Amino acid sequence: MAAQSTVLVVDDSRTKRYLLVSWLTRAGFRVLEAQSGAEALARVDTEPIDLVVLDVRLPDVSGFEVCERIKETHPAMPVIHVSAHAVDVGDRAQGLTRGADAYLAEPIEPDELVATAHAVLRYYQARQRAEFLAERLLGLADATVAVHTAPTFALLMQEAAAGAARIFRSPAAVVAETSDGDCLAGIVTEPDGDATIVPWTVDDTGVPIGATVRVTDPAEWALLPWPADDTVTVAAARLRDDRPPLYVVVPTSTQTHRTPVLVQLAQAVAAAVETQRSFDEEHRIAVTLQRSLLPRRIPDVDGLDLAVRYEPASARTEVGGDFYELVMLDGHLLLAIGDVAGHSLHAATVMAELRHAVRAYAVEGHQPGAILHRVNELMRALLPAELATLCVLLLEPATGRVRLASAGHLPPVLTLDGKVEFVQHSAPLLGVRAERPEDLEFVLPAGATLVFYTDGLIERRDATIDDGLAALAAAAAQVDDDLDRFCERLLVELAPPEIQDDVAVVALRRR
Repeated sequence: MAAQSTVLVVDDSRTKRYLLVSWLTRAGFRVLEAQSGAEALARVDTEPIDLVVLDVRLPDVSGFEVCERIKETHPAMPVIHVSAHAVDVGDRAQGLTRGADAYLAEPIEPDELVATAHAVLRYYQARQRAEFLAERLLGLADATVAVHTAPTFALLMQEAAAGAARIFRSPAAVVAETSDGDCLAGIVTEPDGDATIVPWTVDDTGVPIGATVRVTDPAEWALLPWPADDTVTVAAARLRDDRPPLYVVVPTSTQTHRTPVLVQLAQAVAAAVETQRSFDEEHRIAVTLQRSLLPRRIPDVDGLDLAVRYEPASARTEVGGDFYELVMLDGHLLLAIGDVAGHSLHAATVMAELRHAVRAYAVEGHQPGAILHRVNELMRALLPAELATLCVLLLEPATGRVRLASAGHLPPVLTLDGKVEFVQHSAPLLGVRAERPEDLEFVLPAGATLVFYTDGLIERRDATIDDGLAALAAAAAQVDDDLDRFCERLLVELAPPEIQDDVAVVALRRR
């Protein structure tokens, strides 16, 4: 360690400087020289120096001041004061108070100088190692939080690669397989660069459960341009036998003994990847179930145009309980749309129960208000902890006569000749005991369009519900000739790019 350390000797006395340089050189140090404070400060700022041996009295600047200025810009650089003159306690105290790590006064023994140099270097090198590790552990903590809060698999991989690059101040790659079996790599070419995603295939044969580390040829991981004349260190973390491992790849020159931070990073990212894989699998199953419980086709009804759009929440959000129904019963169109409170597979199953209950009571010949009353009684008896909103409409296509009842659902939008109004029918939501108003009856004019929707279309975290309704009214003022295109336009204009809640839209137009 000492043989690799560089010492700067600062003294205006050529004889004294010669002695100090000779003693330190024989002890194995690389030694540089300076004759003045200004020269010393210049060399400290431009050359890799590990220790400064500094005379107290210099021709241009006090050694005490030089020490202070060194410590201001290089607080981890040790300084040993030496003095050829008799000094008192005050001088020693001043030197140590103003930043020196040791104070030697003549007569200085060679062994004492060398031993003092070794002592202060041991302390500072231990301090540097501790600070270095602390900085990496802080980066590890930040990266762990980032990967565990990433909303999608791709963003998780980008955060992992960016975190590795910041921790090790180098290029980095992170490779893992999605729940669909696609192998992706997040790569960063420089410490503070942007992460990108590329496809990459890895042979997982023989990778055991747990964490393993190996050093290999960069050509095996030609994901990015690695530093020349260096190998790469690959940490693999595998949590389960039936799951592929995750890999973190960095230049070997960045690693310390036993690679503790690299191993911890690989394990943390592997845990986040496993969570994301499981979530994606569960979400896919839930969405498949949810779609299977919705109507398979839209009825073809003379005199009416019908269109539907249903978009489940984005992958990170749990599946919700939005549903709709469109079916012809005894010459009337039954249209229902609702939303079960909560986001989970349980909400989706409650949605299925409510949809089938609505169909069953409608088949019995009940009007919308009676259907809602019976569904509410069913919920309070069998699903007492659940809440839901629901709007039910019965329409006679030939005449346009409508009976509508709502249970806390958002009001449908009626558009005719560019004029827009909300069909209000205020009533308590399902799951509570309360009086319900009479059904709303009206005639839907020829050429008019009704739009039913769930709250995912208009609700935003940064806007009020009134803002959302106003935006919907503006978007619905012009109805496209093609209702499918109209529903698609509503989603594009009103729903966020990453849908945080299920969205159901049902449009009905009377010819």
